[in-house]
Amino acid sequence: MDRRTFLGGVGSALGAFAAGCTAISGRSGESNGSSADCGDREDRGTYHNPVFEPVFADPTVTRADDGFFYTYATANDWGDGEGLRVVPICRSSDLVNWEYVGEAFDRVPQWLARTGPADRIWAPDIARYRDRYYLYYSLVDRGPEYALEEQGIGVATADDPAGPFTDHGKVFQGFEVGVLNSIDPQFYLNDGVPHLLWGSLNGLYLTELSADGRRPVGEKTRIGGNRFEAAYVMRREGYYYLFVSSGVCCVPPDVTYQVEVGRATSLSGPYETRYGRDLRDSYGTLVMTESDRFLGPGHNAIATDDCGTDWLLYHAYDRSDPYLANGPGDPRRSLMLDRLVWEDGWPRVENRAPSLAAERPAIDPS
Repeated sequence: MDRRTFLGGVGSALGAFAAGCTAISGRSGESNGSSADCGDREDRGTYHNPVFEPVFADPTVTRADDGFFYTYATANDWGDGEGLRVVPICRSSDLVNWEYVGEAFDRVPQWLARTGPADRIWAPDIARYRDRYYLYYSLVDRGPEYALEEQGIGVATADDPAGPFTDHGKVFQGFEVGVLNSIDPQFYLNDGVPHLLWGSLNGLYLTELSADGRRPVGEKTRIGGNRFEAAYVMRREGYYYLFVSSGVCCVPPDVTYQVEVGRATSLSGPYETRYGRDLRDSYGTLVMTESDRFLGPGHNAIATDDCGTDWLLYHAYDRSDPYLANGPGDPRRSLMLDRLVWEDGWPRVENRAPSLAAERPAIDPS
């Protein structure tokens, strides 16, 4: 069973639910908003969605010193006889053509306290920090007594973005920080100080981290309401933009997942919509929703091409083929790519829906 399918069931039972770090040269969640003159976009040719199949859920992305983009995803069995891929890693020179290069872990870590063995890693986040690659991840036990307060966030590090990664274990579990369902981390380095954003359908939160990035420091701050998960912050032209995913993710065709956004002048918020509503108790400004072809776009990260254009990496379902060969327990969330359009200080994708084909990113092949 997929993680958000499971969470949806838990949420219904509780009656509580209504419904990644990007880097350029290792810089987490930032965009310079460049308007460099890079020529006619049509000269670059086109690409088609999805950009990687069969499944690559909850993507996070970084651009490494070797010029390649590396992306990491939730652990999944791809239905190809290879078993569970524990945080699969792909790389690309152009954000369009991705090759599988391995896994971050050879097995699921087992540091959860007060519960049974962990069985899955969800929603990793990659960041370049202190000249190393830090991979934050969600560790969960989906057993019959699944407890929202037990889920937690861990961290691993590597010298090379393709690994091997050394696991450093727990950053925290939900019961230690008072946040149910403590998953979906994003590392963010704000003016040299490391922070972590996290949360899923029980509020979104922010905390400062210790200098080594392994422990929370001080009090947490609530920055988003219970309808959101998959927090992703980027900074642009004086604002912090908080991208969030809302809705039902993983039971196609009954999927309402979409990407929304708010912005603030401080990392700690308050994050507000285009019309001044606070994301702690309101919906966000729409970035993208479903199309005629693709369902449930969400859980995004952002990469920036060599012309300063921002690109949304996310997952979505093809309506005609929403499940893996494993059966209905494994939704087929493929990797998607769309350009962010900025208008009057607010981001969206073209037509606010996934594209079938579009002009390729501007990447210097050298």
